Amino acid sequence: MPATLLPFACIGAALLATLALAARFTPGAWWRRPNTRALAVLVLGTCLIGGALWWIAGPPGTLPAGAAPAAHPDAPLPGRSYRVADALNLRAANGVGARRMAVLPAGSVVTATGVVDGDWWQVRTTVDGLPFEGWASSLWLRRVDEERDERR
Repeated sequence: MPATLLPFACIGAALLATLALAARFTPGAWWRRPNTRALAVLVLGTCLIGGALWWIAGPPGTLPAGAAPAAHPDAPLPGRSYRVADALNLRAANGVGARRMAVLPAGSVVTATGVVDGDWWQVRTTVDGLPFEGWASSLWLRRVDEERDERR
């Protein structure tokens, strides 16, 4: 089905489903003459069922033509270097409960892989000549090119 017809198909199917459900589960007296209650059932049912169908069948992450997804301004770019602000645990997975693989001393440099989960960034670094890839809290990382504010 062409993508341009998909919204209409969802609405049409939702309207038919709403009519079928309303005929089955509401009193017949509601439908003898037009009233606001019947209109509300049709509109709400069609919107809810149509929205659910669009959520299931619609294209993921629909953006207007020519729009690009907005990146978070603090999201790490893959390959960008960051300096550790204070001693930092490098963990096997994201979260404070994950196994600690190494402790990175303040001033260490890590490279972001671009994988993010909340405040946790996956990074690569070398500790005592051994390469590591793990997770670090971004709260303790500063861009290498970031100027240090000495007034603090």
